[in-house]
Amino acid sequence: MIDSILSDPALTRGLGQVAAALALAAVVVGIVSLRGLGLEHEWSIAIGRGFVQIVLMGSVIGLLLSVPFAASGLVLLGMMLGGAWIAHSRAGEIPGAFRIATAGIVLGAGVVIVTMTAAGAIEATVRDLVPIGSMIVANGMKASSLALDRFGDEVESHREEIEATLALGVAPSRAIARHVERGVRAALIPTVDSLRSLGWVWIPGLMAGMILSGEDPIYAAEYQFVVMAMIFAAAGLASLTCGLLVERYAFTDAHQLRSFGGES
Repeated sequence: MIDSILSDPALTRGLGQVAAALALAAVVVGIVSLRGLGLEHEWSIAIGRGFVQIVLMGSVIGLLLSVPFAASGLVLLGMMLGGAWIAHSRAGEIPGAFRIATAGIVLGAGVVIVTMTAAGAIEATVRDLVPIGSMIVANGMKASSLALDRFGDEVESHREEIEATLALGVAPSRAIARHVERGVRAALIPTVDSLRSLGWVWIPGLMAGMILSGEDPIYAAEYQFVVMAMIFAAAGLASLTCGLLVERYAFTDAHQLRSFGGES
């Protein structure tokens, strides 16, 4: 394998580019370490893990191009479960966090992928479905993670207020409605900002790649918008689903706010 990498000019060039990118990332991590922010360990692991995972995924996709189309569904399901695990790890100790995140990502990303594949926006081939589907799953994961993280902070910051509201006989869903809403809003801020700046502050890589490959610029712009709309829909459905399920898992059958110190 090493011989094949060294003999392929494209892969050799890519390794040089990776080295340059890692050097920039190392500068940032070094600055963080010098300032004592305590983030260098987590960031270093994230960078290394991200590189290994994306290279492995590229290898897997290369193998998948020769297997039946149905295999792409299993790959996307694996991505959804992996995304749910990552989102749950960011959810603090919210009861049922993994189940909530799984439901949010599977519903949010799943509905969008199935609908847009049926509409023809995503071609029903492994080559198209896995890369585009992965973008949708990833954004569903980010939205679920942000929604759960914000909700956990909201509950811990307003626990006494919520419990006092419950003591007055207010329904649990109403007692935490404002906090769930803040979680959903926080989860969608990155996607909404990306839509607002689309074509003005930045030109996404997919559109740029399509133009460089010879596609009509207008069609490339249209398809890029379709992708961004899919990402928004997946993020919205995922965060809304998480918000609805949080209301169920956050309270006991006696309508008491659960302790967030138990198992997820």
